[in-house]
Amino acid sequence: MILLNIFETTLPLTNPVLKFLLILVIILFAPIILNKIKIPHLLGLIIAGAVIGPYGINLMERDSSIILSGTAGLLYIMFLAGLEIDLGDFKKNSKKSLVFGLYTFTIPMLLGILSGIYVLGFSIATSVLLASMFASHTLIAYPLISKLGVAKNKAVNITVGGTMITDTLALLVLAVIVGMTTGEVNTEFWVRFSVSILVFGLIVMLLFPVIGRWFFKRFNDNVSQYIFVLVMVFLGAVLAEMAGIEAIIGAFLAGLALNRLITHTSPLMNRIEFVGNAIFIPFFLIGIGMLIDYRAFFKDFETIKVASVMIVVATSSKFLAAWITQKTYKFSVDERRLIFGLSNAQAAATLAAVLVGYNIIIGETEAGEPIRLLNESILNGTILMILFTCTIASFVAQKGANNIALLENTEMADEKDSQEKILIPISNIETTDELINLGVTIKSKKNKDGLYALNIVVNNTIEGSSDKYAKKILNKAAIAASATDNLVHELLRYDLNIVNGITSVAKEHKITDLILGLHINKGISDSFLGNLTEGILTKCNTTTLVYKPAQPFGTIKRHIIIVPENAEKEIGFPFWLIKIWNIARNSGAKLLFYANNETLKLIQEIQSKHPIESEFEEFDDWNDFLILARNFHKDDNLIIVLSRKDRPSYHSSMSRIPSYLNNYFKETSYILIYPMQAGVAETSQIDLKNPSFIEPLEKLDEIGKTIAKIFKRK
Repeated sequence: MILLNIFETTLPLTNPVLKFLLILVIILFAPIILNKIKIPHLLGLIIAGAVIGPYGINLMERDSSIILSGTAGLLYIMFLAGLEIDLGDFKKNSKKSLVFGLYTFTIPMLLGILSGIYVLGFSIATSVLLASMFASHTLIAYPLISKLGVAKNKAVNITVGGTMITDTLALLVLAVIVGMTTGEVNTEFWVRFSVSILVFGLIVMLLFPVIGRWFFKRFNDNVSQYIFVLVMVFLGAVLAEMAGIEAIIGAFLAGLALNRLITHTSPLMNRIEFVGNAIFIPFFLIGIGMLIDYRAFFKDFETIKVASVMIVVATSSKFLAAWITQKTYKFSVDERRLIFGLSNAQAAATLAAVLVGYNIIIGETEAGEPIRLLNESILNGTILMILFTCTIASFVAQKGANNIALLENTEMADEKDSQEKILIPISNIETTDELINLGVTIKSKKNKDGLYALNIVVNNTIEGSSDKYAKKILNKAAIAASATDNLVHELLRYDLNIVNGITSVAKEHKITDLILGLHINKGISDSFLGNLTEGILTKCNTTTLVYKPAQPFGTIKRHIIIVPENAEKEIGFPFWLIKIWNIARNSGAKLLFYANNETLKLIQEIQSKHPIESEFEEFDDWNDFLILARNFHKDDNLIIVLSRKDRPSYHSSMSRIPSYLNNYFKETSYILIYPMQAGVAETSQIDLKNPSFIEPLEKLDEIGKTIAKIFKRK
């Protein structure tokens, strides 16, 4: 009897356990089944929602729990779009985003108004509101594109930026039309609306980063950090609604505000993406599917006519905007597919507009029935338009993203032999997470198994670790790497001394980069400096980074890079520079380069082709190194490029750098970089055009190819 009560068979289901189980089963199996017939998994979830929804077999109602979860999923999509956006590209392409935003707003507005008045015979107010529904769009396809690894494509960046513009304008039109029908559009309305938006924007973009940096510095608990992020997302959404605009704009701006604080390669970022893609976003897509009423096709000719016009106008106008953008900025066909796929899907803002318009009564018929601003035919037509546009958007976006990902994978096919291998010797469990985090941040994104964690057990001395402690610390390193979806190779070595162990492992595994950690509360000791300069650097010609993490890497505002004269004449110059670029791209922090004029020109040329937020200051007197300390701020990270003795970029003042750091930079995070350099038996001035130097660069990512071309030219 108890079992019968629990598993009651009346429809729709009311048992919360059964309902949640059903949704989880759909999330698990719907994409798998439909992918076999080439239907994108996003569309599969929408179709599944339509089947189980009130207009399908009525297994489940679209109740408050579905609406709540779906709202969270929509906000999550917009938040992820703001969080994953490359701020360097975003700023560089801000004008292009503005142009696309105006294209994808103006064209649907014009076609929508004309079709509403002359084809459907609606009033001007109804036609304008209908057109605003065409102008807005929802980034339904963004999770699909992100999953395929092309979210940082320039076309995606421009489309995401344009989305904020066109949705804001469309929702502004909605606010104005509603105000006009209720007689509230006056000077007071515009002043109040403008001030509220300005205050909202300032709070989110200026105050959110301050709060976030304060929180992440003081709380490193994984659960607390994730819950904090959710709080900021919904706080941004609430503030947006209080300002009179849609919550999705607040979620997007919250993502932009926290962009620099949540490193793209961090465990926190991995958790945000995982939970969103596993739970929140699927709930939203299933909820959208529950809105679809197939019976609307058979209700009356008016509904079919309105729906057909809406689908044709919405799709053609968005395609036209994408096509004009492609021609304007010379994008490829697949990039146009990304733009169209992202901007064609109608859901969130469209639903908001149609429901608001449907609930506005502008009069009565002779029979006493209400005359609505948007009638029932438009409401049903909107649901069908959502189905069609989401279907088209999913297929087109998947095709474009697949082609671009395939092209990138083909270009990277020969990279395996030249992939970087990063060795991280670890002996202090307190700094393990930060060392692994730095390794993940500087490596190539496509290189998922290039990390090596090493612990050395030195017998008969207290210099090394015990077996038990060594295994414990290596396990912690593996957990830290797996949290970022990366694999770390655990190496436990027994050797005569630590220096010999590190150099031997570096040779055996063909290590390209070495990360050495300093204790958080200690400086560079004489013993460490001796082992480094007399042992590791003379026997191990890798790009070596010595890192002291005084604060979490994600809370760094600026990285100040001090580069010596003739650094560009060293064979290791491009390889450490690529690591710096990866830091900027993965963290979003600003770079400030100090170098002589010749070196700065070379770095600026690279920056112009691969934009990151950076500044350049001329500096060529290492004897005045401490003068630079005046420009350091609390949340800066100091990166100093050094040199082995008797190499082209060596300066005698470099020997004093460790004492400067110990005395004047105790509370500052810093990284010392020792580049790969020509060996003692080699010439001091190497041939940078030599194929043995150029070819490894060309097999790296786009920055490496750019540097290789520059050196070939020079």
